Amino acid sequence: MQYNLIEAYGAIGDGITVALVGRDGSIDWCPLPHVESASVFAALLDADRGGRFAVRPRQSFESVQRYRDRTNVLETTFRTAGGTATVTDFMSVAETVDADNSQPAVYRKLDCEDGPLEVEIEFDPRFDYARDVPEIELTADGVVATGNDEQAVLSADLPLETVGDGHGASAAETLESGETRWLVLSYGDGIDREPARHRETLAETIDYWREWAHDCGDGECPVGNRWHDLVVRSSLALKLLIHRETGAVCAAPTTSLPEDLGGVLNWDYRYNWIRDAAFTVRALSELGHLEEAQSYFKLCLDHCQQHKPADLPPVYGLHGGGDLEERVLDHLEGYRGSAPVRIGNAAQDQHQLDVYGELILGVYEMVCYGEPVRPDDWTVVRDLVDYVCDGWDEPDAGIWEMRTDHEDFVYSKVMCWTALDRGIELAEAADGVDAPLERWRAARDEIREAILERGFSEETNSFVRSFDDEDTLDAANLLVPVVGFLPSDDDRVQGTIDATIDRLATDDGLVRRYEGDDGLPGAGSPFVVSSFWLVTALALAGRTDEACDRFESILKYTSPLGLLAEAVDPETGEQRGNYPQAYSHIGLINSALYLADANGSSDASLAPLGSDGDDGVDSGDEIVRQPNDIRT
Repeated sequence: MQYNLIEAYGAIGDGITVALVGRDGSIDWCPLPHVESASVFAALLDADRGGRFAVRPRQSFESVQRYRDRTNVLETTFRTAGGTATVTDFMSVAETVDADNSQPAVYRKLDCEDGPLEVEIEFDPRFDYARDVPEIELTADGVVATGNDEQAVLSADLPLETVGDGHGASAAETLESGETRWLVLSYGDGIDREPARHRETLAETIDYWREWAHDCGDGECPVGNRWHDLVVRSSLALKLLIHRETGAVCAAPTTSLPEDLGGVLNWDYRYNWIRDAAFTVRALSELGHLEEAQSYFKLCLDHCQQHKPADLPPVYGLHGGGDLEERVLDHLEGYRGSAPVRIGNAAQDQHQLDVYGELILGVYEMVCYGEPVRPDDWTVVRDLVDYVCDGWDEPDAGIWEMRTDHEDFVYSKVMCWTALDRGIELAEAADGVDAPLERWRAARDEIREAILERGFSEETNSFVRSFDDEDTLDAANLLVPVVGFLPSDDDRVQGTIDATIDRLATDDGLVRRYEGDDGLPGAGSPFVVSSFWLVTALALAGRTDEACDRFESILKYTSPLGLLAEAVDPETGEQRGNYPQAYSHIGLINSALYLADANGSSDASLAPLGSDGDDGVDSGDEIVRQPNDIRT
């Protein structure tokens, strides 16, 4: 069977899990009950074995997808020679379901606008990543799929029948103009409701998303009008990836979508990475979603309390710890034959120094938006910063999670400097906190000197990938001015930008992550987030026209729905890697914010992350800064 392009999928979700719906009307990926659970449909990773849930015309069709305005309610419209039909897909969020009916549920509303039109239903669930083929039993209003330890119930107001060996179900029906059919898939027990209640649930779900979505109303929008709609879509995609029970941010709702077709760079991203903290906080807070930013901030600190600073895992499950042991599912062929399919992620056991800086920067950002650091939180922050004093000069796996020998990655050292710099500022901003400031200041100066002496190459006029490496570049060093290590007009920053454009960037705005060996075969494709980093660095450097041109070039690679995966194949323009990717959408939002500021279309001026400002500090046991302190 054929595979859809990655960008030919829309995403729906309920804050617990996410399903991908193809332009052909097929749900080809859906883990249940949680996004980090085993899949029920996984045709995305094996078109023959994975399982799917399809609703579509029987005859040849053309189709388009769109989201209802400012929602995550997805519409797929089919046009055939004989008629037109639309499938509306959504998942009910917590606020729209009764307490006794809160299990995950996928709603599929089929409307025939122009008929008669023959439609077909294919219901082929495969529990446990297609390792458990369920038995299908017909019921009065649908079917029940029962596996070893799982059950899914499909309710439908059209007749279903079992197919083949009784492991799937199907239906075929001719609809007249104006006719509607509902199909509701629930995990666990069924949802016994009339179509009238389904319509109410749809209306409530639309209201929920529109009430949440950023809307500048009559006021000034922080991103201006030029990219407003794309930023709203990115924020809605990001909201799909925020676990409503814990506040954790899922890096992506999929596993093993390849960075390079036929390669082995296939990873499970259904977990929470600490390094997303600072940039997530800024993206959410600037768009007015302080509640989500605060929840994420508290979650990161709670996670750190569970570990000694030296043993801090850089990635963890959405419910806290969890078993992230990396395993290969060798019974699945992988997306378009790109094996292996992996679940779990070995990065959990890696030593990644940059996460300390990103975490402390996230704390600092949240404080700047008005969140206090309480005594217990300060103990965590102090211990982390104090650890960096001793551990900053250790080699590590770095931001790109290298599976080679550890190195002295320059970006990791920059983020160690950032941890100390913001830790010092936090301590200086409050009375009575316990902090060895002289020790921290000495370590900060030592790290800075080492970076400038060993991390910058006169030969390339650029910061390089690792200490004492004269010629290998790393796009992560574009963040040097963003975190305030050097001002954006510094010659070394400008040189790094120019070297990146010359050696890592394509003419179409895309940026590869790094040069050099990473211990794995395959080159991978340019990363979306590193492409946005270049935009931000250019905007901060006052090179606004270049920044806008590159930003617009990247936006051409968004899906028709405005969604972004992790990477882009520069030859075909097809999206690669897990999808939709939180970091890519965070990058889009933050780049748009910096560009709006550079162009003078924002009502606030964005400085580099956590840059100095008027302290606005209240004395006492809690560190408090005014929300606008990072804006100058």
